[in-house]
Amino acid sequence: MFKMVSSPHTHSSNLTAKFMLWVIFSMLPAIFALWYFFGYGVLIQITIALMLAIVIELSVAKIRRKPTAFYLSDFSGVLTGLILAVSIPPYAPYWLITIGMVVALLLAKHAYGGLGQNIFNPAMVAYALLLVSFPVQMTAWLVPLELLNEPPTLVDSFSLIFKGITSDGFSLHQLISSVDGLSQATPLDSAKTNLTTLGMDNLLASPIFKHSLATGWWQINAAFLGGGLFLLYKRIIHWQIPLAMLVSFTLFSLVTQLITPHQHLNVVTHLFSGAMMFGAFFIATDPVSASITPKGKLIFGGLIGILLYLIRYHGNYPDGIAFSVLLANICVPLIDHYTQPRLYGTKKGRKNK
Repeated sequence: MFKMVSSPHTHSSNLTAKFMLWVIFSMLPAIFALWYFFGYGVLIQITIALMLAIVIELSVAKIRRKPTAFYLSDFSGVLTGLILAVSIPPYAPYWLITIGMVVALLLAKHAYGGLGQNIFNPAMVAYALLLVSFPVQMTAWLVPLELLNEPPTLVDSFSLIFKGITSDGFSLHQLISSVDGLSQATPLDSAKTNLTTLGMDNLLASPIFKHSLATGWWQINAAFLGGGLFLLYKRIIHWQIPLAMLVSFTLFSLVTQLITPHQHLNVVTHLFSGAMMFGAFFIATDPVSASITPKGKLIFGGLIGILLYLIRYHGNYPDGIAFSVLLANICVPLIDHYTQPRLYGTKKGRKNK
């Protein structure tokens, strides 16, 4: 006797875990780059996030009377923690990542029923809430270590994260302020805050700005790009979302650059600054909260690119990946509804039932 079940007919308890592990593996080069350019704080934040992910997932399994490893075996909580940990400043206080993990896993994931039920990207929900609630801590990125006279040691990194000062008594603000000519860590932050006062020519001529632009962020984005291309090769993610996102952002940026050439950073700088490649290949492609139809993925990715362009060029936030993805997540049910592929044997224009 055969049991009639709905599609899909191929089931594997290890399939989700396998996909998650490939994504984690693809992030390792970028994590190494982040550690190399920004120090031990990156590894400490990741460790805290992974420990919290395990504790929260085990607690939820116990509350819902599930097997101990029910929510751990798919590695989705671990991946969420990893994404959030590399998204926040490396030397942010420990309570920031703690609040973020609670929001990501409890409110943005399990409150909807767990993996596969959430309509928003959990890590981006947490990131957006932290950015709105704690803007000072979320924008306190340390400059690349090469620009510091005394980079934080492992002990200093622990002290900064858990006490707010180094072993010598220096706060993170003092370490950032010690670098003359750069009040923020990232090129996008610096351009957003200093463009109106310094002007584009003076900003680009600043040695500190040029060094920060060329050191760290280009290499980190290149590492995320390489990891994303590997995921495409392994068919873990689909090409439509990252391609549509990057192309739509590039087209709108090129038009703006032609109209106002000296008022914004150039397109290439935007593409390899901030979380652009991270967002295109690792955040926007979340299989649960993204569109699932072929045409819908193109529309979804293109919408993220347009929203990202509007926020970066005309908004108050220097990056905008989190807000762009979350706003596009809202549109996913509508996008999927109107982009359903035609069933084999049905006439064009006939609705699938």
